[in-house]
Amino acid sequence: MKIDYNNKKVFITGHTGFKGAWLVYMLKSLGANVCGYALEANRVSLFNILNLSDKCDHNIGDIRDQKKLKETLDSFRPDIVIHLAAQPLVLESYQDPVYTFEVNQLGTLYLLDALREMNKPCSSVIVTTDKVYKDQKKKYPYTETDELGGYDPYSASKAGCEIITASYRDSFLNPLFYEKHYQSVASARAGNVIGGGDFSANRLIPDIMASLNQDCPIVLRNPMAIRPWQHVLDALYGYLYLASKLTASPKSEELCSA
Repeated sequence: MKIDYNNKKVFITGHTGFKGAWLVYMLKSLGANVCGYALEANRVSLFNILNLSDKCDHNIGDIRDQKKLKETLDSFRPDIVIHLAAQPLVLESYQDPVYTFEVNQLGTLYLLDALREMNKPCSSVIVTTDKVYKDQKKKYPYTETDELGGYDPYSASKAGCEIITASYRDSFLNPLFYEKHYQSVASARAGNVIGGGDFSANRLIPDIMASLNQDCPIVLRNPMAIRPWQHVLDALYGYLYLASKLTASPKSEELCSA
């Protein structure tokens, strides 16, 4: 399927982050009109390196600010929404669990409620994580039908995002009644994303590079851990592909339950 984003209006939450910056760059190269809503970018960030504030409708705001988020969304009236805004770090979720739950769950709730009232055709991808599953000590990869859970605050908050998304989709944005709301919503679960421009703390490759630059020993926090890795562009292509499929088939129950 061809991904056609030329002249599409795409609203991105969390556009100043690692994945968000890459997504802005990709969409601009595809001819899209991009509006972003996020906190200020860190001084050293891919967003600032690429001067992306000059390449999109750049809005600074907290995802927990329901009024400002809705006003920004309503003003732009997007064709597509990619929801990336999150507190994405497991270790930070232990240090500030309340903030993690507020950002990850209330932020998703406020966005979905704004979409519920927008009254124009729009396809939305709610990005969560592969860590939404309850740890069942399996020796094979989890599937989309496995039980949600997650004991650390980050994983639990993202599992909550999935439940909130499913609730709004089934209660208000059901594909069976598309002509009443004009919304198609799906979630996407990526994880352990790597690539250039990631300056986040407590991430394996950035930490290794920082240690090398400072001529310090490389410390592996969990040397026995086994993880699948995804390149950032692969994950972002998946989000864009899913959004395109939703736009082409907005009444698809199979897509919307993804």
